[in-house]
Amino acid sequence: MTTDSTSDRSVPDEVHETLMEATYRALCAHGYAELTMQRIADEAGKSKSLLHYHYGTKRELLVAFLDFLLDHFEQRVEETEGDAPEERLRFLLDKMVPDEDDDGEYDRFGLALAEIRTQAPYVEAYRKQIAQNEAAIRGRLADVIRDGIEQGVFRDVDPDRTATLLFAALDGARLQRVVVSEPDAENEQTAATEAPNEVRAALETFVVSDLLREEGSQ
Repeated sequence: MTTDSTSDRSVPDEVHETLMEATYRALCAHGYAELTMQRIADEAGKSKSLLHYHYGTKRELLVAFLDFLLDHFEQRVEETEGDAPEERLRFLLDKMVPDEDDDGEYDRFGLALAEIRTQAPYVEAYRKQIAQNEAAIRGRLADVIRDGIEQGVFRDVDPDRTATLLFAALDGARLQRVVVSEPDAENEQTAATEAPNEVRAALETFVVSDLLREEGSQ
């Protein structure tokens, strides 16, 4: 088991944003295995020594990056405050499937994240941050479902159990796509390639639509 201490050198917000966005681009371009501090520095237009100064090691930087992803997720969720519960729920679920104009970014970044997750059983810092991120996503899903129940929009179900089902289904579909599909196969859409969209459609039919309380029902 490996443990890491987080660097205690504060990072100015603007610099942190720049370096985290550069980490995202470097992961998409090179994947986890080929990721280096130098490649991140090149993407950011900064010196490698700056990365080491603020984050210490590549491992600490990646933990900060995973936390950065969580912050952005929370910001997007907060932007939906005030929307109808069913709209908020669909928004969250749609964020876990590729956009039509994705241009392969979903697969490249999804594969890099999958590679980081394979290290989690051996790197405690990764495991803790990934667990925190996933718990936050499930928690937000549960909160939306809970709000819908309180507003009389959704049927009375177990919010936490339903959130776990939704997250596990789409997370598994995303992993299946990035690990099993063949992106270079010409004009071929494999079952793995279509898994996220197919699972999202199934969840709409069998979970989301079923959650909605029929008009006039108690």
